[in-house]
Amino acid sequence: MIIGYIDAATSWQLGFQDPATPIICGIINFHNYTIFFLVVIGTIVSWLLYRIISLFNNEKHPVASRFSHSTSLEVVWTILPIVILILIAIPSFALLYCFEEAIDPAITVKAIGHQWYWTYEYSDYKEGELNFDSYILAEDDLFVGGLRLLEVDRRLILPANTHVRLLATSADVLHSWAVPSLGIKMDCCPGRLNQVAIFILREGTFYGQCSEICGINHGFIPIVVDAVQPSEYLNWVAQKLEAA
Repeated sequence: MIIGYIDAATSWQLGFQDPATPIICGIINFHNYTIFFLVVIGTIVSWLLYRIISLFNNEKHPVASRFSHSTSLEVVWTILPIVILILIAIPSFALLYCFEEAIDPAITVKAIGHQWYWTYEYSDYKEGELNFDSYILAEDDLFVGGLRLLEVDRRLILPANTHVRLLATSADVLHSWAVPSLGIKMDCCPGRLNQVAIFILREGTFYGQCSEICGINHGFIPIVVDAVQPSEYLNWVAQKLEAA
């Protein structure tokens, strides 16, 4: 499958995963917007190279053309790249601003990276009562339809259509909490707390992995996020607090 419209990576995939947050929707739109300029520039440059190779030689044109060696042309191809960079910079600045936009969250979750598993803490409730570790699921324990090297024993549960703040840190080495369908790739640094805003637009199960080379078992620290309805999330929280 070349273009993947699912919430997990597939073999030989080149396209983006199915977007589930406004941030990744903005990233995909900006990517398509930038590709337009790349295609146009690549086509023009390739055509110019062909014309230079085929026409600019002593046999066909012993005397240089006034147009190709004019000051006006030099001015045009100096100003034109500046205009293109401005057209690319304006939407990119707007997208970067959206990344850093701080919205009062309804829920705060802390993700702590370890070698090699994740710890999740829901800090809006009684301290220490709602936290758990999330380990990779062994191949022998995979359920039917489970994804090898991507499934975990305990998933991160988040409500859809709700502003969530994710705090990311590490207990040992550098990690990176990355879920492509959510448009998130947050570094987890020891002794430092980074934050990112999440607003999931739909229900679903989203897969990711640590994208930092964090040691010999770097490829065995996956992330699985279950986005559910707010009412279902509240029921899950109540069950966990009662069990604790």
